[in-house]
Amino acid sequence: MLLVLFKKFLGKRQSHEASGTPETPEAKVMGIQSGNIRLRNQFITDYQPYVAKVTSRFCKRYIDPSRDDEFSIALGAFNEAINQFSPESGRSFLSFAETVIRRRLIDYVRKESRFAGQIPYSSFEVEDDEDSIVNPVEIHQAIEHYEKEKTTEERRSEIVDFNRCLQEFGISFHDLVEASPKHSDSREALFKIGALLARDQAMMGIVLTKKMLPIKELLDQVDVSRKTLERNRKFIIAVALIYSGPYPYLKHYLNIPEEYPGKE
Repeated sequence: MLLVLFKKFLGKRQSHEASGTPETPEAKVMGIQSGNIRLRNQFITDYQPYVAKVTSRFCKRYIDPSRDDEFSIALGAFNEAINQFSPESGRSFLSFAETVIRRRLIDYVRKESRFAGQIPYSSFEVEDDEDSIVNPVEIHQAIEHYEKEKTTEERRSEIVDFNRCLQEFGISFHDLVEASPKHSDSREALFKIGALLARDQAMMGIVLTKKMLPIKELLDQVDVSRKTLERNRKFIIAVALIYSGPYPYLKHYLNIPEEYPGKE
């Protein structure tokens, strides 16, 4: 999404420069403040990648403009900055806009985390670039609490999605508990088989289309018996699905490394 917006941004910039429209953000903002609604809409569209970048930097994670509420908050703040900017301040417009975006995101985080007013850290209050009172300790606590809530929700969503995926194979979480090897060596061996399976597109194609473990193909690449593969079918399929899928929290929980060495 960001790449598409960035390409649009470059294209629009080129068309404006060719038509003689003011090039600097400050000049454009002055034109917008004079009542040019069309220029405002185009200016906001052109700078959506910038807004997304500032928002991602504040949230310390990738922000999807089409899905994340934080982007909408930041875009509204960018529009607010257009209305409030004054060239007499001595600051560039983008610097001013980033400050406004940051402050609105802080307000949003405070509200979402229900942290505002919970603990008075008045002794830590300082002035920001606009001479407004902000509290770095409170902001840090609010953001930390908010990120924990987001992580919890993302982990829950990941588990729900993985459970749905397992059901397509007739596997439940209870099955995995029952099928999990008791010995660490056996468990590690199955992780390696699952990783090998996930890396092989042909074998994973069989898994995903036929909902079955390609035992014959695996026997050509691993040093275990057919009986071992059959007995641990559910566990191996689950590991392969986690390893090949968008499940970072499950990978971390199961201590699945990014790479397993292949068979020599």
